[in-house]
Amino acid sequence: MNLPLPVVTVTYSPGRHLGEFLRSLPDASERELHVILADNGSTDGVPERAADERGNVELLRTGGNLGYGSAINVAARMLRVRRDRGELDPDFFMVVNPDVTFDPGSIDELLDCARRHPRAGAVGPRIRQADGGTYPSARAVPTLRNGVGHALFSGIWPSNPWTASYRADTDMDTERAAGWLSGSCLLLRWSAFDAIGGFDERYFMYLEDVDLGDRLGRAGWENIYCPGALIEHDQGHSASAHLDLMLPAHHDSAYRFQADRHAAPWMAPLRGLLWAGLKIRAAVALAVSRLLPRRR
Repeated sequence: MNLPLPVVTVTYSPGRHLGEFLRSLPDASERELHVILADNGSTDGVPERAADERGNVELLRTGGNLGYGSAINVAARMLRVRRDRGELDPDFFMVVNPDVTFDPGSIDELLDCARRHPRAGAVGPRIRQADGGTYPSARAVPTLRNGVGHALFSGIWPSNPWTASYRADTDMDTERAAGWLSGSCLLLRWSAFDAIGGFDERYFMYLEDVDLGDRLGRAGWENIYCPGALIEHDQGHSASAHLDLMLPAHHDSAYRFQADRHAAPWMAPLRGLLWAGLKIRAAVALAVSRLLPRRR
């Protein structure tokens, strides 16, 4: 008999999206699902109502706005206890953004995919965009070269080779290994997640999924893209409303990711240049974003 599969989503005043997410779950799997709302301080009352109205939804207050990865880790610590007591699936759990909706059968397809790849530490679905296209959610790990090239030229030269290398989106129809997968929807293998210590809590938001995928790969696990599983993700709605916070956070995370991987003492000048360059880019991007509404 299959035990309930835990599904963790981090909430922060999720509004209408949470209801749409929860309504899509019953058709996504034949398995019993247990949903944990790792709440980072919502004020809209939506997570509380969802937990009151649905028997398989549980509200877990994290104690503050901890960020995405830290909230997942809080939920994982609680779930481990129940897993070890034999109450939950011993092999897998899911982390999903509350602005995701699942196509029918998509969670079962992710589970089947994970079983086909016993070294899969993470499995991610195809993300369908509003125009029907596929979001490039299975990418190469950013190197210093393609990361800097993508940051400098993606806005003015979309077809530049560094962005092409970073996006790695020439084949989004084949089940394959990737450097990392979008954290908007991941099926995670407990043994892999525990082996690397979960999410790095130094990332408040952005690139925590890149870091997780890279560390899984370095530890000998795979990140498997599964195009047979389909979801939709209303991405960017929150970030676009809080650009003053989101743009600096994105650039801070980009610096942390590269600085960790270029940590030798003799690389200090390189880290200094990277820090300064990202600070300048964040300031320019924020200034441009403030001008755009006026131009409209």
